[in-house]
Amino acid sequence: MILPKPQWLIGSVRNKLLAMALLPLLVVFPLLVLAIAIWSSITYDRLLITKVRSDLSVARGYFDQTLIEIGSGTRGVARSQKIREAMNNGKLAEQLANDRAELGLDFLVLYRHNDPENPLPLALGPMLEPFAQPLSETGAAQIVRLTRDELASLAPPLLPRLHIPLMDTRNAAPDSRIVEDRAMVLLALQPVLGAEGQPVAVLVGGLLLNQNLNFIDHINRIVYPEGALPFGSEGTATLFLDDVRITTNVRLFQEQRAIGTRVSRTVRDHVLGEGQIWLDRAFVVNDWYVSAYEPLMDARGQRVGMLYVGYLESPFRWVRHAMLVVMGLIFLGVMAVAALLSIRWARSIFRPVEQMNRTMQQAQDGNAAARVGPIAARDELGALANHLDQMLDVIDDKTNALRRWGEELDRKVAERTRELEASNASLQLAQQHLVKSEKLAAIGQLTASIAHEINNPIAVMQGNLDLIRDTLGSQAHPVKAELSLLDEQVERMRLIVTQLLQYARPTEYAGYVETLDLNQTVHDSLVLVAHLLAQTRIEVMRDMRATQHVGFNRQELQQVIINLLINAIQAMPRGGQLHLRTGNWANGHGEPGAQLQIQDSGPGLAPDAAEHLFRPFFTTKNDGNGLGLWISLGLVERYGGSISAGNREDGNRGAVFSVRLLTEPQAPESLKTRDGRPGVA
Repeated sequence: MILPKPQWLIGSVRNKLLAMALLPLLVVFPLLVLAIAIWSSITYDRLLITKVRSDLSVARGYFDQTLIEIGSGTRGVARSQKIREAMNNGKLAEQLANDRAELGLDFLVLYRHNDPENPLPLALGPMLEPFAQPLSETGAAQIVRLTRDELASLAPPLLPRLHIPLMDTRNAAPDSRIVEDRAMVLLALQPVLGAEGQPVAVLVGGLLLNQNLNFIDHINRIVYPEGALPFGSEGTATLFLDDVRITTNVRLFQEQRAIGTRVSRTVRDHVLGEGQIWLDRAFVVNDWYVSAYEPLMDARGQRVGMLYVGYLESPFRWVRHAMLVVMGLIFLGVMAVAALLSIRWARSIFRPVEQMNRTMQQAQDGNAAARVGPIAARDELGALANHLDQMLDVIDDKTNALRRWGEELDRKVAERTRELEASNASLQLAQQHLVKSEKLAAIGQLTASIAHEINNPIAVMQGNLDLIRDTLGSQAHPVKAELSLLDEQVERMRLIVTQLLQYARPTEYAGYVETLDLNQTVHDSLVLVAHLLAQTRIEVMRDMRATQHVGFNRQELQQVIINLLINAIQAMPRGGQLHLRTGNWANGHGEPGAQLQIQDSGPGLAPDAAEHLFRPFFTTKNDGNGLGLWISLGLVERYGGSISAGNREDGNRGAVFSVRLLTEPQAPESLKTRDGRPGVA
């Protein structure tokens, strides 16, 4: 498959020449820069991870060395002659205090066997028994997690360091606790032997890690001595009890340390949950660090905390970005120099071509005087420019002649077009008038014939009903309901005939035209249908904003509005909302008027019903004759207005009927019959 050439390369000789010169550089050098950037980024990340791995090894080595020193120091005190002499001469407390200070421990406590005055605490005994044997054999201290009561049995003065309020930390696992009051202790137990080599006491020494700032700062100084990190990065170290920072040199702000904050759930699950070492970027409190986390195990092999070291990533990230920027600047510099040299070398080729192209563009834009003119080149391009000027001279002469002929032809075509448009418009208007006139005439004749043929039987029926009622007298009482029903149906037939005549001969039934307030007329119509509204749960909502009056017969306008209100009420048998809105309106000729919108919350109009809504005898109700909307449309159009219907456009169910009326009523030409009288279509 042949790939299409880009438009910038197709449309310019200059671009082609530059592409020929710069394409190798534009393709090869960026790929080289990209490869170097990717390789350097991967290598840089590996170096950072290798660095933090070695930092963790140093920190762990110091931590293990501390365990050994605490164990060996406690063992040395337990086996010293001084401690046995102090037990005999009553200077045990003084000797233990000196030894504790010399070893740098937080507590050093001796428990005699079977000593009623200083018995081994009941809560502490079961806890220490599992550690006594392995500690005495290895000589190293172990990590122990103690409760507050267990630490109180060993060293009550250390209890204030256990109260660490937990802080809300980004991405940490949910925890209902608000305070961390457990202790992480480096604990060593050693037996004190008597003269015959039998155990006479247990010496317990330990270092509390909670809020032990000197200990963590010392680890940080060992791992990250001054000047160890370039670019202004800062190293940090932390000890965790579970996922809570109990001692750290990570700052929240200024000098406040982040003690009480918690590690993220991802790191916690990886280190404490899976027992793996974390070597990666991590968000520590308020910034990104190249981090290393290692689980800390107690004497039972349970993961009770973590050791962390890390350093700020941002200085290294900025250095890496600076390197990429420098490489980009070098690339841009090389490209700029190459482009300048290429442009100078290609100028002798593309300048004449551009000059000819510019001339052709000017000629295309209508500048008949545009010419290339003399150029410095004496090669094929110079000859081509001379031929182009000669060709433009010939084209200019031919164009002038064609323009003259075209103008004459356009003038004749325009005249003929205007004549055809005027004739076509007149023909269409006459055709519309003829169709409507014939329709009105047919309807009028048909309606008059129907009215004449129906009124006579109606009169006979009504007369015979009256005669039956008078003849039977009181004997007609058993069939009174049937006679009344016949009266109602006869009256209904008479009303249908009257409505047909009203539509067919509107001028004979028209009332006096008045200047009406549409808002007040709507209010009066609501009063007339109040008995229907009282039987429903319909909420009437009004928004009357019309200020223009309308020209209409009051009774006829009320008839139209009441008909639309009744239709809306019947569309909501179970209740709903009836919105009545009025506003000013103007027709297409700018003639002012007002409009009324009647909106219900019923089922709306079906698509097939909307097309036949205003046709005579069309109805969707079982008890209707289908003449209401037909008559209403005829009344409104008689005065130059209009009625439209549709469904709501606000996403809710329901129908909307809009009535538009003019302030100065008039019958349009399309609504006049053949004899010139106003009518309706």
